[in-house]
Amino acid sequence: MLATGSADCSIKIMDVERIIAREVRGEVSLTENGPDAQHPIIRTLYDHIDIIVSGANDFTVKMFDFSKTAVKRAMKTIFFKRQKIECYCFKEVEPIRALSFHPAGEFLLVATSHPTLRLYNIETQQCYVCSVPTDQHRDTIMDVNYSENARLYVTGSKDGDVKVWDGISNRCIETFQRAHDGAQICSATFTRNGKYILTSGLDSIVKLWELSTNRCLIAYTGAGATGVQEYPIQASFNHNEDYVLFPDEKSGSLCSWDARNSDRKRLLALGHTAATRTFRHSPTMPAFITGSDDFRARFWYKKLA
Repeated sequence: MLATGSADCSIKIMDVERIIAREVRGEVSLTENGPDAQHPIIRTLYDHIDIIVSGANDFTVKMFDFSKTAVKRAMKTIFFKRQKIECYCFKEVEPIRALSFHPAGEFLLVATSHPTLRLYNIETQQCYVCSVPTDQHRDTIMDVNYSENARLYVTGSKDGDVKVWDGISNRCIETFQRAHDGAQICSATFTRNGKYILTSGLDSIVKLWELSTNRCLIAYTGAGATGVQEYPIQASFNHNEDYVLFPDEKSGSLCSWDARNSDRKRLLALGHTAATRTFRHSPTMPAFITGSDDFRARFWYKKLA
């Protein structure tokens, strides 16, 4: 399954298998029609049960049970694992920037335009923050992600820093200061083995960091050569972590590099007529989705021979 969130305040959920079955020459366009609205939505799926969580500029985080065919509306009820979940909504004090489910599902990290990261217990609906204020960022948190074993999580901020946090104590254990020479951090995510972190910045550079030595191992360069990047966009590995992928805003193409030696590969024209604003690669197959200001989401996959 994949989900898109639009500036028209809608969330659309699509079945990847059905999309691929259509066999539209390797690329499918998913139109996001509708007028511009006030609450652009970001979203993530929880992969154990049929729950989608979304956050928006209206300061709300909402969880929906999308297994039902009826129209989904936000209601203040949640029973989570042992009972049915209709929809759960809670209010924050700033616009929502990023969300990350704990791999076991009991907790949700919420990054907002405030420098303080929130940790929510889904079942009790309680919010927790780090007990040491100096551990926090100094500006808007742009991205947050758990490692696969949940021992750590990582955040990236407008203050230019990347922070690594202990998943048990909720304390910051490492800070990569000015990770992109002071540029805003756009994304930060772990490799599957949890030993490295992939970051992207508003400087259009993607970097791979080694946790054991706390240093940058590889910088993937070449994106942004045709113009200065204006909007934050995510960098990602492909499904087997052989390649690093990053959309170039000005050229409208997808940049790719060999993950191990940073050799740059051929550009892929993404076909959007406006800036690409979001990019996600499938964790299990050679496929990815892009979303753009042209009101379209495009799904790409590699056909098997």
